[in-house]
Amino acid sequence: MSLQLDWSNEQTKFEIPEQWIGRLQELLRLAGEAEGMEEGEVTLTFTDNEQIHQLNRDYRSIDRPTDVLSFAMQDDGTDELDIIFEVESEDEPDPISGMLGDIVISVEKAKEQSEDYGHSLEREIGFLFVHGFLHLIGYDHQDEESEAEMTAKQEAVLQKAGLSR
Repeated sequence: MSLQLDWSNEQTKFEIPEQWIGRLQELLRLAGEAEGMEEGEVTLTFTDNEQIHQLNRDYRSIDRPTDVLSFAMQDDGTDELDIIFEVESEDEPDPISGMLGDIVISVEKAKEQSEDYGHSLEREIGFLFVHGFLHLIGYDHQDEESEAEMTAKQEAVLQKAGLSR
């Protein structure tokens, strides 16, 4: 198995070209390589500001839309509910053991930000996807040092993929 990307589009304002999905799969592979990860599954959902606003309010108690949310399956944080899965047979693999988690991107917010930063929507979505992936595997940006580390990792992956500013 390798790093796998499953995706869905739950918004109607912007078309998601197939070439972007290929680029996101490449970004997942590059980010995984940079972190020494060879296996796992990431689910990506494209949404709009209204849906991500609701998720942000419900799961983070922040009452506004955001650009990207990450929901880690392997998170062992004290604020997360424990997921208990019993395997009925030792021969059956645990279906969630390889799940890294879910990333939700507001394409509407990404479009706004791409215009603000003066780069393509494809680059902004790539940036948000790598950002979300890093959250799934345990990175955070609660202080200046950790934010600088995440930003450097994101930019390195984007440059390797040809999505630099």
